[in-house]
Amino acid sequence: MNTVSPESVGLSSARLKRVDQVMQKYVDQGKLPGVLCLVARHGQVAHLSKVGWMNVEAQKPIAFNTLFRIYSMTKPLTSVAVMMLYEEGRLFLSDPVAKYIPEFEDVKVFVGETETGVELANLQRPITIHHLLTHTGGLSYGFDSNDYVDKQIQKNVWRQHNANPDITLEEFVHRITMCPLRTQPGTEFYYSLSVDVLGFLVQVVSGQPFDAFLQERILGPLGMVDTAFDVPESKLDRFAVNYQPDKEKGLAVLDAPETSRFAKPTRCPAGGMGLVSTLGDYYRFSAMLLNKGELDGQRLLGRKTVELMTSNHLRDGVYRDGNPALGFGLGFGITLDVERTQMLGSAGAYGWGGAATTRFVIDPQEELVHIEMMQLMNNDSVPVLDEMQVAIYQAIVD
Repeated sequence: MNTVSPESVGLSSARLKRVDQVMQKYVDQGKLPGVLCLVARHGQVAHLSKVGWMNVEAQKPIAFNTLFRIYSMTKPLTSVAVMMLYEEGRLFLSDPVAKYIPEFEDVKVFVGETETGVELANLQRPITIHHLLTHTGGLSYGFDSNDYVDKQIQKNVWRQHNANPDITLEEFVHRITMCPLRTQPGTEFYYSLSVDVLGFLVQVVSGQPFDAFLQERILGPLGMVDTAFDVPESKLDRFAVNYQPDKEKGLAVLDAPETSRFAKPTRCPAGGMGLVSTLGDYYRFSAMLLNKGELDGQRLLGRKTVELMTSNHLRDGVYRDGNPALGFGLGFGITLDVERTQMLGSAGAYGWGGAATTRFVIDPQEELVHIEMMQLMNNDSVPVLDEMQVAIYQAIVD
C-alpha cells in the first residue's frame, strides 16, 4: 500500500507516533504477540505500522501481508451480500426468514423453567431479515453456560459442529432452528448467530454456494485476493498463530496455523465468523463503504443503500449492549452519542471487531478509516483498542 504524508491529510506525524508507542508497550509487556495498524484519511493511507510477531515462539515478525482470523469482521461482508440481493429486488428486509428457510416457521420462544419443565411460547411475530441484520431476532450465541437457551445452542449447535467438522452450512443453520429463541423477535438487541443464518439465506436466494457468491460479487471485484474461508497450503507461512492470555507465560498458543481448522477447506462457510483476511484486503472493503459503495470503478452498492446500512435501526429504548450511546445498523455497530462514550470519536462512526482482537472503524465525518489487526482471544484485560483509538483521533490536527 502506498502512503502519503500524514500532514497532507490533516494528521500529525509526531502525534501518530503515540499509536506505535501503545502497540510497542503491550508487545514489550508480553501481553500481545504482534499488532498492525492502518490509518487512512480522505481516501489516502497516512499511517502504517507493525510491531511484534506473527509467531512468538519462532520469533517470526508480523508483516503487512500476514493473514488473520477476522471472525466477526466477516459479518459486515455478509450484510453487504444481503443488501446486494435487496437492491436486485430478490428479497425485502421485512420478509419473514421462514419464506426462505421454512424451519424458522416453527421456532419457539423460551419463557422460563418451572418445576414441571420448560415453558415455551409461540412467535408473536415472524423473524424477519431485518431482525437478523440487527441482532434483534431473539437468537443467541451459546456463550452463557448458565442460560437455558445458550445451553441448548451448546448442545445442538456447537458440540455437534465440533464433533462433525464436515457439517454443511445448511446443517449448521438447521441445528440453530432446533433451539428456542431467548426473546420475542424485535424486542431486544442480543448479539447472536443471526449473520450465520444470513449467509445461508444468501445461498438460498442467490442459488449459489455462499462462499462462491462472496467471491464472485464482493471479494473478486474489490481485489481482496487474500480473503477466504480457508488458508491454502501456499499461504500457510503468512498465517499468524492465534494466542490466548496465560497467567504464567503471558501468552499461550490457542491455534497454530498447521493444525488450524482454517488450514483446510470447509463445507460450512460461516457468514458470521468464518473469514481469514489481511490488513490490506480489509482496507479495500472499508474504503468501498466510505466511498458509499464504490471502489476503483467497481460499484457494489448504491449510495442510499450504504446510508441505510450505516443508520441506527434499533427502536427507541433498545440499545446495543444496553448503552444508549451505541446503536446498530444493518451489519455495523454505530456511535450515536460520542459524549456518552467518553472516548474520542465521532457521532455516526461505524464498524465492528473480531474475537481475536481485530477491528475496523469508518468515520464519515472525518473521512477516516482505521484498522487494527492482531491475534489474541479472550482479551478482556488489555485495553489496546481503546488506547489506539485515542492515539489515532488525537492526531487529527486540521
